[in-house]
Amino acid sequence: MTRVEGIIATSALLILFGASIPGYAQKPQQEDKQQQSAQQPKQQGQGNQSTPKQQQGQNQQKAAQQQQQQRTQQPQQVQNQQRAAQQQQQQRTQQQQQGQNQQKAAQQQQQQRTQQQQQVQNQQKAAQQQQQQRTQQPQQVQNQQNRVQQIQRTQQQQREQQNQQRQVWQQHRAGNWDSQHRSWQQRGGYNGYRIPDTYFRSYYGRNHWFRIYSLPFMFFDGYPRFQYRGYWFSFLDPYPEYWRDNWYETDDVYVDYYDGGYYLFNRRYPGRSGIAISISF
Repeated sequence: MTRVEGIIATSALLILFGASIPGYAQKPQQEDKQQQSAQQPKQQGQGNQSTPKQQQGQNQQKAAQQQQQQRTQQPQQVQNQQRAAQQQQQQRTQQQQQGQNQQKAAQQQQQQRTQQQQQVQNQQKAAQQQQQQRTQQPQQVQNQQNRVQQIQRTQQQQREQQNQQRQVWQQHRAGNWDSQHRSWQQRGGYNGYRIPDTYFRSYYGRNHWFRIYSLPFMFFDGYPRFQYRGYWFSFLDPYPEYWRDNWYETDDVYVDYYDGGYYLFNRRYPGRSGIAISISF
């Protein structure tokens, strides 16, 4: 065989092998694919068997995380609830305070209205009083004038009464008491009005003295007469010459029942006889 023939033979072999190799090569690849496809279901089966466990673990982890988050969030929720409760309490307190303030404001307004009404009433009363004063002033002036005139008349009457008393007492002064006076026994006994014992002990006797000068006075049946404690006392004898001229102004006297009748005694002259007097209404 020549060299050319050898090359040709070699080339033919190569061509022959090259055409057969792809077919053969495809068979292993197909077998590999078939093996892989056969293995894949197994692997998928194996994967499906391990996924629920992993899923349970993941679910447990998620549940634990959620529980942890819940435990973490619970204090915050409690704080939020407490804050909300505090805010509600503050709101209620503020509302109550506002209600109280409104009540106070209403009370103050009522007080102000009451005070204003009272002021108006006071002003009206003051105006009425002023009107009454203006109306009463002429009457007051007239009353004052009347009182002045009455005082003047009273003073004049007192002066006249004093002068009259002075004249009357001077006329009824004894020149000789021992010979001019008479006792009730000498007169035949007392027949005038008798003062009840209880009333007599309350206002008469040596412990109840007075002065004639300030008492009502008159001249009756030729004798002086004065009024004391509802009764009129009439002198029946002249007064002793040793008594002072103005004894009725300065001396304390008292009425007493003695030896069957009433007498007027002068405390300036203890132990001396009294003046016989008669009592009437």
